[in-house]
Amino acid sequence: MSIIRLDISKAWGGATQEEVFALETSAQKSLEALHNGSGAGSDFLGWLHLPSSVAEEELKEIEDAAAALRTRCDIVVVVGIGGSYLGTRAVVEALSHSFDLLQGERKNPVILYAGHHIGEDYLCELGEILKGKRFGIINISKSGTTTEPALAFRLLRRQLEEAVGKEEARHRIVAVTDKARGALRALAEKEGYRTFVIPDNVGGRYSVLTPVGLLPIAVAGIRIRDLIAGAADVEKATGADIPFAQNIAARYAAVRNALYARGKKIEILANFHPKLRYIGEWWKQLYGESEGKDNKGIYPTSADFTTDLHSMGQWIQDGERTIFETVISVEKSARHVTVPYEQGDSDGLNFLAGRQVGEVNRMAELGTQLAHVDGNVPNISITLPELNAYYVGQLLYFFEIACGISGYMLGVNPFDQPGVEAYKKNMFALLNKPGYEKESQAIAARL
Repeated sequence: MSIIRLDISKAWGGATQEEVFALETSAQKSLEALHNGSGAGSDFLGWLHLPSSVAEEELKEIEDAAAALRTRCDIVVVVGIGGSYLGTRAVVEALSHSFDLLQGERKNPVILYAGHHIGEDYLCELGEILKGKRFGIINISKSGTTTEPALAFRLLRRQLEEAVGKEEARHRIVAVTDKARGALRALAEKEGYRTFVIPDNVGGRYSVLTPVGLLPIAVAGIRIRDLIAGAADVEKATGADIPFAQNIAARYAAVRNALYARGKKIEILANFHPKLRYIGEWWKQLYGESEGKDNKGIYPTSADFTTDLHSMGQWIQDGERTIFETVISVEKSARHVTVPYEQGDSDGLNFLAGRQVGEVNRMAELGTQLAHVDGNVPNISITLPELNAYYVGQLLYFFEIACGISGYMLGVNPFDQPGVEAYKKNMFALLNKPGYEKESQAIAARL
């Protein structure tokens, strides 16, 4: 099997080839710091060799739990926020039928999501749709007290227990949490839920290849062994022993930092495949939470082309020149649709008759790339030979290790997230949570 390809040849409009290769030493030192654990946040490097070290016993246990949920449930609600759900959703949506919810007979449960926001209407409507359905819950939380998932789980757990009783509910709830501590761990042990461990040395945004992601992905019927195999192959291909010129992760990190030094402060992760939308959402958290510190960091955003070319294309082409693009390409379509010939040619598309829709999309991609490069938007291309679990696993690990390298090159700790707590403190104070009396008084004085 081949490895995903990186092409940085069209990034030179924002940074020269010499500038990128001048960062070779910095990139290699950052990669070595990851491998020898000498950099900031080294307590959270459990993801680094995870693909090559995942135990057969753990994979079997995950597959067994997934099979048990598939037997009992037609719907499984994944409860989590941030890294506790984004990786799952990215993989499930990339590798599932585009109209999965509308399919008739199914082999696998529908995967729904909760706990990723505080939407009252959403939670009410979710409860309504689950009435009379065979549903289960995978609750993913290190502590069990994070507001959004804790609130959703409280509601869903009560609904499930009222519908099927506590004994049956016990078989339909799985907790993915800390190995020994926290409210969710205590509840799981009290109620007898099946549990999986979130490793202490793996942060949420790097956790998709742990039970956090692997369990719900397996419930969706996706081969997690292929996902792991792809990640393991890129782990090997991006090791500290791989020269810079051949190391796709080190080169991606270097070109990003070279462009940033040239004033390119916004990176758009674009795709021409609708199933990759949530890969972009997962990637935004990975890079935003890892690099956005100390008043530094490239702002990560994403776009779905050609859709967003009809809304944001003008700004990308002619707006402020502070952007660059990283485009995920999929070389081979899984299905083939041919453009039909139409008598009269009222829509003017007969020149495409007999050609595959995928070819039209590919030409749209190439045309967009040329236009944006001409408009001084540096372009980086990442190509997947096809969209399957093996190559998605490669893509996930590639972005993870490149993020670690890039963060060290930038001079930040890519494994903490101190800024995430600021809104929580204010929210708790406004809700008069016990222990936040001083904060409540301070906020009251400001309002």
